[in-house]
Amino acid sequence: MGIVLNQSFKNTVSTYAGFGIGAINTLFLYTNFLTDKYYGLVAFLLSAANIMMPFMAFGVHNAIIKYYSTFKTKNGINSFLTLMLFLPFVFIIPAFFIGLFSYEGISNLLSNENNIAGNYLWHIFVLAIAMAYFEIFFAWSKVQLKTVFGNLMKEIFHRVATMMLLFLVYLDWLSAEQFIIALVVVYVVRMLIMKFYAYSVRFPKLRFETVTGFSSIIKYALLMIVAGSVAMLILDIDKFMIGLMLENIEQVAYYSVAIFIATVIAVPQRSMHQIMMPLTAKYLNDKDMSSLEDLYKRSSISLLVVSGFIFLLIILNINELYKILPEEFTGGLFVVLIVSLAKLYDNSLGNNNAILFNSDYYKMVLFFGVLLAVLAIVLNFIFIPIYGIEGSAFATFLAIMVYNTIKIVFVRQKLNVQPFSISTFKTVVLLTLITLAMYFWEFPFHPIINIALKSIVILIVYFWLVLKLNISEDISIQIKKYLKF
Repeated sequence: MGIVLNQSFKNTVSTYAGFGIGAINTLFLYTNFLTDKYYGLVAFLLSAANIMMPFMAFGVHNAIIKYYSTFKTKNGINSFLTLMLFLPFVFIIPAFFIGLFSYEGISNLLSNENNIAGNYLWHIFVLAIAMAYFEIFFAWSKVQLKTVFGNLMKEIFHRVATMMLLFLVYLDWLSAEQFIIALVVVYVVRMLIMKFYAYSVRFPKLRFETVTGFSSIIKYALLMIVAGSVAMLILDIDKFMIGLMLENIEQVAYYSVAIFIATVIAVPQRSMHQIMMPLTAKYLNDKDMSSLEDLYKRSSISLLVVSGFIFLLIILNINELYKILPEEFTGGLFVVLIVSLAKLYDNSLGNNNAILFNSDYYKMVLFFGVLLAVLAIVLNFIFIPIYGIEGSAFATFLAIMVYNTIKIVFVRQKLNVQPFSISTFKTVVLLTLITLAMYFWEFPFHPIINIALKSIVILIVYFWLVLKLNISEDISIQIKKYLKF
């Protein structure tokens, strides 16, 4: 776990820094510098691009990680990487011509409930390509076990740039329409910087030769389109469908704020995932099942403990946080609670996704993906018209719970490994007791001071109990290390 903890710690720092900047953007700058209408539009465009991204990437970013370690010669590696660079054009080129000749029809579809959305079709297209090739170049560096710079670009760069653009809007140097164009440019620049870094780690030598296992790679890439679509679907289908189904696109903005707060819980998983993917692929390719099981259990409890702490900070401070937000954004308490629980369960799976994507059973991702896609869409169609954004949150919660449970059971049956232990039970009980004990207790000061003081108390109580109960060996080592420091 040495390289995992080392790079995961650095990635966690950069990811939380990115989320901190994102919090300022999401909770304060967007809500004050842009109208609710244009904030909702930005959230809608980014969600639509995220949904398209796996198709534009053509599963290449996953294929690089799974198959790179199987090539042992320089010529084989160069031929493989050449294929990975050009394979996405199989989808991008047809998509371009479809958009070109069907622009009016697609635009009218997007404008069904909100006329403004249909004017930004090409923005979505360019954003999706930029996001796709960013992930490809990030995967290029991941297989060299270089994840820190890529994570900085993934989590911090575009958020800092967005903050600067929002201040330009505030100063009336940019209009809302110009802000959206500039935001697209930011994602393109981020992709280009990642490209130059990836090439500095390993410069491509183009070799247009037959790649060993070509058919298997293509089949895997096609299935990873589904898998990637599932991941993006869970993240963004709710916002996309709210924008399509509710008359006021401002609802997307209100929902996005609540979702952003809950999504902070996913930061530890995002950070550890960057290095767990190539390591999991290596263990599977080498058939080192003992190391795989050890990584599975350790990653599960480590992520549950850390994300549990974030869960407590959010749930126990949410009422105070809403006191400092604009009133129209404070109706999402149920959204925060229900999505936070789903994200906590997500973290408890450890490197389950990495195991599924890189094992011989990756084809089952297709079945699971279709199940989740249908479930998420149907549930959103049912609950959004009745309960609005709260209905969408509940639909997301149900879909994630069903999907994750199926994945745990499947990996247990096929590989005879599972992530949970007595430490998992201890952590769940600990989180429940602290939540019940501290939810209704507040300091009588300004909300910001109250949040700071309560967070310090939570930090001390929670990690002291984690250490005393010896819940996680890795976490205990880190706590003792910093206490000694």
